[in-house]
Amino acid sequence: MFRTNICDLLNIEYPILQGGMAWISDADLAAAVSNAGGLGVIAGGNAEKHIVEKQITRIQSLTQKPYALNVMLLSPFVDDIIDLAIEKKVPIVITGAGSPGKYIERLKAANIKIIPVVASVALARRMESLNVDALIAEGMESGGHIGELTTMALVPQVIDSVNIPVIAAGGIADGRGAAAAFMLGAQGIQVGTRFLVAHECNVHAAYKGMVISAKDTSSVISGRSTGHPVRILKNKLYRQCAELEKQNASPEAIDALGVGALRKAAVDGDIQFGSVMAGQVAGLIKKEESSEEIIKQIFTECETVILKNFKMVANK
Repeated sequence: MFRTNICDLLNIEYPILQGGMAWISDADLAAAVSNAGGLGVIAGGNAEKHIVEKQITRIQSLTQKPYALNVMLLSPFVDDIIDLAIEKKVPIVITGAGSPGKYIERLKAANIKIIPVVASVALARRMESLNVDALIAEGMESGGHIGELTTMALVPQVIDSVNIPVIAAGGIADGRGAAAAFMLGAQGIQVGTRFLVAHECNVHAAYKGMVISAKDTSSVISGRSTGHPVRILKNKLYRQCAELEKQNASPEAIDALGVGALRKAAVDGDIQFGSVMAGQVAGLIKKEESSEEIIKQIFTECETVILKNFKMVANK
């Protein structure tokens, strides 16, 4: 068994979190990951309270293991979602797109662990000062909304700047990536793109197929000029956005292309004009597997890689 401090903190068997992907990370996927020994995550996204409540009720019927709720702090329903997390006794809340400061006291009083996602050292230090339990340092290799620093550069700098556990995210899809993250000092890993092709993931089959057929250069960044870039797989939507940016179109005009685009891809299966969010590691992913198979493969390979390199050093 591969254990770190994150396993003890979150009461999980393997130090792996499944990424909270809006319109994708539902109770079925999260329960499968939790039952396989990782930490499954339900994505709240911009959903209303009754929608998220349905997912929480479902996961509580599917697993007795710990799970998390990803709360997008820019959601217009964020106050309702925080209330819901407390009402439903969600064990762990992961936050993104803002500061959870105003909710910390209530969440802590409810015995809920809080793990913000950060993309810079400054934000990491600020979150630690709020008395959160751990951090997810996410590099720009990840799918969806991204920061500027790569995982390789971000993770060790965040680790050096705080005294709480750090989970590495962005560009991790196999045991080699996991081993690299642990060698950087991470106490855990978060994996999103690899779980897109889990059997238990209910994302549209066309979306899964596009991830599996992706090459190393398929992942691109869209919307840089708007100030909130997004990593997606190259398609007609990306080309439309790139053309608008080339023409120096307004951020509003570019943003308009993305309205409803993730749902269009993830639910409706429109992989040409929908937003197929996926990380740079999509080119490594070649087949659909169960969540359990994914987790076991990652940590079996991770152990092999670490032991191989340990022997390399020992033989000097």
